Amino acid sequence: MSATARLAELGLTLPAVVTPLAAYVPAVRTGDLVYTSGQLPIADGELKGRGKVGDAVSPEDGRELARLCALNALAAVDALVGLDNVARIVKVVGFVASAPGFNGQPEVVNGASELLGEVFGAAGTHARSAVGVAELPRDAPVEVELIVEVN
Repeated sequence: MSATARLAELGLTLPAVVTPLAAYVPAVRTGDLVYTSGQLPIADGELKGRGKVGDAVSPEDGRELARLCALNALAAVDALVGLDNVARIVKVVGFVASAPGFNGQPEVVNGASELLGEVFGAAGTHARSAVGVAELPRDAPVEVELIVEVN
């Protein structure tokens, strides 16, 4: 089943590509790889959460925001090469703006990883980093970037 068909089956639609907030592009292809810029949890032009996970943002909400970040990253990939040309997800890097003492970054970034598994099946399994940081752009709680192999 194609990734586009699987998204539809899951009841998901790709959002419009988020307009870059600074001097970069949403995604770049080099050879068989597409690298996405870090994607924030933006929908309909609005940041859907603000603050630190483990304080103003619950880990469960952070997980949902990471899922939205991954959906935005897939939109960037789709706009560049077409989602159905994805051969596999190679790596996910997730940044979690973390309150002092919060160490549940892996569970937060699971929101992105699990979405990719739902869409791509075995081709959605990937290497990953889940990093706690003090601050993210625009006071976002989560940011996700992808490295994707394409046909």
